[in-house]
Amino acid sequence: MRLALLSDIHGNSIALQAALKDIEARGGVEAYWILGDLVALGHDPLGVLELLRKLPNAAFIHGNTDRYVVTGEIPGLSPEIVQADPKLLPAFIEITRSFTWTHGAVAAAGRMDWLAALPLDQRLVLPSGVRLLGVHASPGTDDGVGMRPTMSDAELAALLGDCQADLVCVGHTHWPQDRQVKGVRMVNPGSVSNPFPPDLRASYVLLEADERGYRLEPRRVDYDHEAVIEELQRTRHPGADYIVRFMRGQNKPDWEREET
Repeated sequence: MRLALLSDIHGNSIALQAALKDIEARGGVEAYWILGDLVALGHDPLGVLELLRKLPNAAFIHGNTDRYVVTGEIPGLSPEIVQADPKLLPAFIEITRSFTWTHGAVAAAGRMDWLAALPLDQRLVLPSGVRLLGVHASPGTDDGVGMRPTMSDAELAALLGDCQADLVCVGHTHWPQDRQVKGVRMVNPGSVSNPFPPDLRASYVLLEADERGYRLEPRRVDYDHEAVIEELQRTRHPGADYIVRFMRGQNKPDWEREET
């Protein structure tokens, strides 16, 4: 069997189209796993949902930003926090407008119930008996700091917990990883959209499995970042400034910012 693992599409239909085209060029797959963060922080949430709807044998989970779109939560900030530190007001307004814009688009298209019903995880037993688990941030949660590349084996083991899986596929950090911790292999396919430098291409993973075992193939696919920027400007996306910084490699992951 062949399975494509994709995560963190973030409303970027241009990047998703490039990844799907690459999958077909590699011979296609029998099934797709989409590991959350589908629609928010991008210029074309409905285009992404339409592309995903057409995928054969696709399994989905929700990410934290999908939950924010459904519930109206504002990540990392609250009116009380902003009141205590007024310098955060511009960021609060931008984030609120960005998620409200996406919520409105998804709701107007009648896809909110579908998004709200996405599960927290997916499980599958591969032909060799390997137990596969798909989550967004870490087993049992769609949020938090995620499974960072700077974490020790002990820290990763604590997040994996008793996940009852041999291979765990995660997203959330926008950073490809492949690590073995106490008998569990943790793989992050990276992000289809909004990756961190130095490699700004879309990334995903192909999984091939049979009775003898499985093999993972990380993939990187270039796409037109300037076309994404043009679409953000054309649609007057309220979070355009933040997303453009991703397209130009100007945003850093949390763990790098914390070290500087």
